[in-house]
Amino acid sequence: VFNRFRNISNTIKFTAYMPTKAWGHMMLFQAFNKILEFPKLSAVVNQTYLDFLAKTYRLSHNGHHGLEHWLRVLLNGRLLSEQNGADLEVVEHFALIHDVMRENENMDLHHGPRAAEFIRSIAGSWIKLEEHRLHKLMQACRYHSVGRLDRDVTIQTCWDADRLDLGRVGTTPKSSYLGSSLARDPNFIEMAIMRSKKRFVNEDFCD
Repeated sequence: VFNRFRNISNTIKFTAYMPTKAWGHMMLFQAFNKILEFPKLSAVVNQTYLDFLAKTYRLSHNGHHGLEHWLRVLLNGRLLSEQNGADLEVVEHFALIHDVMRENENMDLHHGPRAAEFIRSIAGSWIKLEEHRLHKLMQACRYHSVGRLDRDVTIQTCWDADRLDLGRVGTTPKSSYLGSSLARDPNFIEMAIMRSKKRFVNEDFCD
């Protein structure tokens, strides 16, 4: 899965788990209830693109805005897009690239505009979208951290997918900042919060 992130494993702190035979059934359930499976590959999500973005990112992938956050936003975005018909390729690009130009973990007010500029610089090479779809991706990245709502379902789905991962920093997503009925559903929010506190595990550690 993602080639087990073999090429970038040195930049990501994966959680190592003890052999399952050493645990009782309850401990085994509790441990594996705390991990997530890697998202499936797609036309957008592939090892080479992930390697490129992971190496572009200046901060630690063990922080709040690194690779694991990107992948949870990806999961959120896929679930929402399946229900609301958003442009999935735009949503997937957003998930992987929206925080890639961050310079710090705190109040980096310009990381969204920097991400939009970065998207324009790699359009046609790493990102192959028609101009109107590229514009949506750039708009979604440019304004994703300012608390807006947008009538465009694809842009809003990008923002909802990101905001639904706020549980990782101890914040409950507010329904007033979420744009779709599914994103605002209390059960969906609770599932997203639970997901936001889980980690992706490298299968090499689970032999």
